[in-house]
Amino acid sequence: MKILVVGGGGREHAIIRALKKSPRCTEIWCAPGNGGISYDAKCKAIAATDVPAMVAFAKEEAFDYVVVAQDDPLALGMVDELAKVGIPAFGPDKAAARIEASKVFSKDLMKKYGIPTAKYETFDDAAKVMDYIRAEGKYPVVIKADGLALGKGVLICQNEQEAADGVKEIMLDKKFGASGNHVVVEEFLTGPEVSVLSFCDGKTVKPMVSSMDHKRALDHDEGLNTGGMGTVAPNPYYTAEVADRCMKEIFLPTVAAMQAEGCPFKGCLYFGLMLTPDGPKVIEYNCRFGDPETQVVLPLLESDLLTVMQSTTDGTLDKTEVKFGSGAAACVILASGGYPLAYEKGKEITGLTAGQLDAADVTVYHAGTAIKQGKLVTNGGRVLGVTATADTLPAALEKAYAASESIRFDGLHKRHDIGARALAAMQN
Repeated sequence: MKILVVGGGGREHAIIRALKKSPRCTEIWCAPGNGGISYDAKCKAIAATDVPAMVAFAKEEAFDYVVVAQDDPLALGMVDELAKVGIPAFGPDKAAARIEASKVFSKDLMKKYGIPTAKYETFDDAAKVMDYIRAEGKYPVVIKADGLALGKGVLICQNEQEAADGVKEIMLDKKFGASGNHVVVEEFLTGPEVSVLSFCDGKTVKPMVSSMDHKRALDHDEGLNTGGMGTVAPNPYYTAEVADRCMKEIFLPTVAAMQAEGCPFKGCLYFGLMLTPDGPKVIEYNCRFGDPETQVVLPLLESDLLTVMQSTTDGTLDKTEVKFGSGAAACVILASGGYPLAYEKGKEITGLTAGQLDAADVTVYHAGTAIKQGKLVTNGGRVLGVTATADTLPAALEKAYAASESIRFDGLHKRHDIGARALAAMQN
């Protein structure tokens, strides 16, 4: 089969490396891809959001299957447009992608179908937001832009002034454009966070191994929120008992709710969960693989990814085995100095051969790299994800950190405590 993966970051690289293991995958392309991905797939410079150009390219090249990995093209209806020209794709259609593309849609869905989540209200008037926040009088309070905002449209405000500044930023200054026309204001939940990616075919849901993300830029969970500085899998807080409860109270009801609303979800449904004292609750849904979670989840997948993906498209997931190994995986992100704010690009990366390290059970996923004048250089905030697998989490972490020491570029920044919370939880 000839396959196209839409996107160009670490998540897409992880998907490509997993798809390449399938004996039925004969040719793989990525659009737009990046420098490091070009070692594993043919790259085509088409913006992931350019739906007409991507569909025309897919038709022209006669791809057998397209994996739409990024949120924006899913929200724009790329899967629908590919279907119109007879090309099957992995991912939800435009109607189902609203579960991520509209926070208002997803919160209202949870309220209507009794799926546990934080108490919330939705607004399209900035003055009314502040009236509500003052009346509630509870801090911290969470303010979310309704639409897609590159994972950055969520503000946790510690007091009234921060809330007022946040509302101004999202709704009046339109920092995230039209995504800020509506906002969701919700109570702040406490407890360990868990990410669970799951395969869905509209009626069946099969969760993948759980993971733990590390959003803050600096050690000890300090600094600014980022797209993720590292991940581990499995998440020790996600016990068999918690998993069972999530399946009954969250996963199955969500899939049933989407079906009842006339927009069955097919593809990868990401559940961002908080294990609160009152039980597991949904913080957010994503309509695609999370990044960098994918970089620890897919290396543990033992089933054929292509077969599983196709079963979500054709509705046969109930008959398809989804099996994960019993070991652990750890990913350490190597970022550009200054990320998530201003950073320089074009720094030469040394220590890699054809984009990889010669180390057993270690894979380097390229998030923001380019090849300029024959040299591999930095081209983004998150540059590389160094992932290691092992029988145990401590061994995977040790391997990932040791491997990351071999890679150099000017301004390289990484956290040194990825997995520390997970290890502490395992000891308790």
